[in-house]
Amino acid sequence: MNRRRVAGLAGGMRLLPLALFFMVAQAMAAEGFALPDLEGKIHRLSDYRGKWILVNYWATWCPPCREELPELESFYTAESEKAVVLGVNMEDIDHDRLRAFVEEQFLSYPILLAGAEPSRDQLLGPITGLPTSYLIDPKGKVVARQVGPLTAEAIRDFIARYEEQKNRQQVAK
Repeated sequence: MNRRRVAGLAGGMRLLPLALFFMVAQAMAAEGFALPDLEGKIHRLSDYRGKWILVNYWATWCPPCREELPELESFYTAESEKAVVLGVNMEDIDHDRLRAFVEEQFLSYPILLAGAEPSRDQLLGPITGLPTSYLIDPKGKVVARQVGPLTAEAIRDFIARYEEQKNRQQVAK
């Protein structure tokens, strides 16, 4: 093996602990996640164990976020038996103004308040742009992250593929 190849392998080995750290950090964030809604009720991910959870970080001033809202509402209402959407508002906005916006958009899923500078325990991972969504499986594991808008169909397709893959893995065991 040449020296360059060995250095590349060694460099790759150093990435493993970082990836493991990121996965552990995400799991810890998921466990500690707790935010109030517009009425002051605290929502924890553990409240929804057994369901798929889509945590969507967004703001009213964000055009792609606004375009995505009807898709998230469609997904939430159609899949309410097996999934929940938690919209995490990422701005400093008057609660009455936000409540009016939510009503104008006909949103029925919980809207949680994080503010413009949320603490680490309010984030499931990096938020590099809005909207950013995290999908959590029914066992509480973060299984996907999307920066940019989602459609109801894309969420359903991902869940179906994920469940199919899990079923195949269980049959193979």
